[in-house]
Amino acid sequence: MRDRLAECARELGLEVQVQRLEASTRTVKDAAEAVGCQESEIAKAIVFVADGDPVLCVASGRHRIDVDKLADALDVAEVRQATPGEVRAATGYAIGGVPPFGHDVPVLFDESLLEHERVWAAAGDPNSLFCVDPRRLADCTGARVVAVGAAPV
Repeated sequence: MRDRLAECARELGLEVQVQRLEASTRTVKDAAEAVGCQESEIAKAIVFVADGDPVLCVASGRHRIDVDKLADALDVAEVRQATPGEVRAATGYAIGGVPPFGHDVPVLFDESLLEHERVWAAAGDPNSLFCVDPRRLADCTGARVVAVGAAPV
């Protein structure tokens, strides 16, 4: 998985160093503790289904994603979180390890991630992360930058 991710990153013009950790990075809290950063610096990638089509939302770990804001940004009637099977079918990755690129799913990027000089994102499995400049990540993935955050958790 890490080789696949590194190759996709190179194709996008990103140089990333994937870090495989002993501790799980499956949750935002676990990931932040594992790399010693704030939860807001974790770029969680969550797949949603918008009017029947998958879309990836890369959001700050400090808040939940507001599905009404997603629906407005996508101009769709219905948005729901994808099931584990839908996540794997759309991205090729399991929940907890979905990277922000390396699949053919449209990407929405949480504008609050741009408050940071660096963010940490999943690298294909629940024990791997990479660090990247969020502006560069949004640009290289062709993501639409939008406000998606609900009240902080």
